[in-house]
Amino acid sequence: MFANNYLQKNNNKALIDEAPQSETGIIVVIPCLSEPEIIHTLESVARCCLPRTKAEVIILINHSETADSKTKTFNKKTKHEIDCWIKKQANPIRFYATDPIPLKKKWAGAGLARKKGMDEAVRRFSMLNKKDGIIISLDADTLVEENYLATIEKHFSDHPRDVGATIAFEHRKKGLNTRQLKGICLYEKYLTYYKNALKFTGYPYAMHTIGSAFAVKAEAYVKRGGMNRRQAGEDFYFLQHLVLLGNVGEITTTTVHPSARLSERVPFGTGPILKKWMNGEEDLTQTYNFKAFGDLKLLFDARDTFYKIEKTSFRQMLDNFPNSISDFIKKDSFENEIADLNRNCSSLQSFQNRFFQKFNAFKILKYLNFAHEKYYSKVNMEKQERLIQS
Repeated sequence: MFANNYLQKNNNKALIDEAPQSETGIIVVIPCLSEPEIIHTLESVARCCLPRTKAEVIILINHSETADSKTKTFNKKTKHEIDCWIKKQANPIRFYATDPIPLKKKWAGAGLARKKGMDEAVRRFSMLNKKDGIIISLDADTLVEENYLATIEKHFSDHPRDVGATIAFEHRKKGLNTRQLKGICLYEKYLTYYKNALKFTGYPYAMHTIGSAFAVKAEAYVKRGGMNRRQAGEDFYFLQHLVLLGNVGEITTTTVHPSARLSERVPFGTGPILKKWMNGEEDLTQTYNFKAFGDLKLLFDARDTFYKIEKTSFRQMLDNFPNSISDFIKKDSFENEIADLNRNCSSLQSFQNRFFQKFNAFKILKYLNFAHEKYYSKVNMEKQERLIQS
C-alpha cells in the first residue's frame, strides 16, 4: 500500500480496530484536549450534507504523559460522552473517538496530537490504497456549515491536481464582551491584511494557515513527511512545506467557525493573542508597516537578475535596494543561498521555481521583524488595510 514505508518509519499502530468502508474518501481529524465544546463540533459535522463518498471522523483525545489528574479525568469523561453520543447516531458518517492517548512530554501539544490523528487517517486510506483520499484538519472548538464536506469534496474533484486546500474561516462572535469582540475582529483583519500584503510582494504562496481550516490529500501528506510535532504553529509549518509539492487551493464557498475564546494552551495563536489583548499586553490595532512589504516587492521583482550573478555583482546590486532589504540580506547571508541556487540550477526556470524555497514564508517573517526593529514602526491596522485595498 502507498503509505507502508511512511507508517513503518513512524511506528504507527492502529488506533481504530474497525476497518474503513471501501468507499471512504474523506476523513476528518479532530485533536481533543480538555475540550468542553466537542459535542457541538461533532453535531455540526453530523448535520452536514453527505458527500458522494463515505466520510469518517477521528477524534484524537490526548494529553501529556505528565498531565494532572484533573485533565486525565476530564478526557476520560469526554471519551464516555462522545461514545454515548455516537451510539445515538443514525448517521452514515462514521465517528471514532480514541481512548485518551498520553503524549510524550517533550512533544506533547497541538502538532503531535494532530499528527497522531492524521497518521491514523493515512493508515486507513493506505488500507484502501486510496492515494487521493482527503484528510481534513479540524479543531474541537470549531463549528462547520452544512455544505462543509460536500464542498471540500467538490473542490478536489474540480481541481484534481491540488495537493491540499485552505478553507475560509470566521471566528464565532456571539456572546463576546465589547473588548473581546474588538480583539477578534482586529485579529481577523490582521490575518487578511498579512495574506494580502504577501500576495502584493509577489510571493506565490500567500495563504491563511489555520489548523482548523485546511485539507490535504493522503499521498501528499505522506510525501510531505506528515504533520510536524511542533507544540504550536504546526499548521503554518506544514502548509508552507506542502506548497512545495504542488498547488494548495483556496476554498471560499464554505466556512469554518472557530471559537474566539481566550487560551494559554499553546504559546502563540488566536487564544494567547486574545488573552494578551484582554490584559493590555498586546496592541492589535498596530501591524506591520506596508512600506516593508513594498521593499520586499522590489527584491522579488528583481529575482531573475540574480540568476548566474557573481557575488561581487550581487553585492553591488544590494546598494540599489532599500536599507531594510540590503541590511537584512547581509545579516541573513542570503547571498550564500543565491550562490547555492546558481550552483544547482541549470536554467532560469529552475532558478525561478526554487527561489521561494530559499526566501520562504519563514524568512519573510524574519525579515519583517528585522525591518521593524531597525527601520519601521508598526502602524495603525485599519490605515494599512485601506492602503493595500487602494
